[in-house]
Amino acid sequence: MMDNVRPPLPPFTLESATQKVRLAEDGWNSRDPARVAMAYTPLSQWRNRAEFVNGRSAIIAFLTRKWQRELDYWLIKELWAFADNRIAVRFAYEWHDDSGNWFRSYGNENWEFDESGLMQRRLACINDAPISAADRKFHWTQGRRPDDHPGLSELGM
Repeated sequence: MMDNVRPPLPPFTLESATQKVRLAEDGWNSRDPARVAMAYTPLSQWRNRAEFVNGRSAIIAFLTRKWQRELDYWLIKELWAFADNRIAVRFAYEWHDDSGNWFRSYGNENWEFDESGLMQRRLACINDAPISAADRKFHWTQGRRPDDHPGLSELGM
């Protein structure tokens, strides 16, 4: 029995893959670990940097720790490629630590979905670059990136 269904469902088209990426971006920009975890299968497997995370409870714990350390987090994701039940994305996010040091983190993710549209595997490679507050490019209030805010390609990233 399916735990829940998260359209769009595989196999993906350009339109549905693009929509899936934006929905993921919106979820992560909520900075709500429980909300984000519901997009993943109960036994979802992650590799995030060098950390291995398995299952929704571990995802919630991971994201809670992440957003306690990565303050004022703003994320933009962009579709890179897709086929069948897989999507590859590139992303960048800006955040600061508790000392006020700003960073832009760049990365790539490979996603694999089950038939109900839940992500069952997430493989992420991420690098952090220190930036000054004046070098920030992501400017919107917390939550969903406005439709008129440039994406990664428009920002020259």
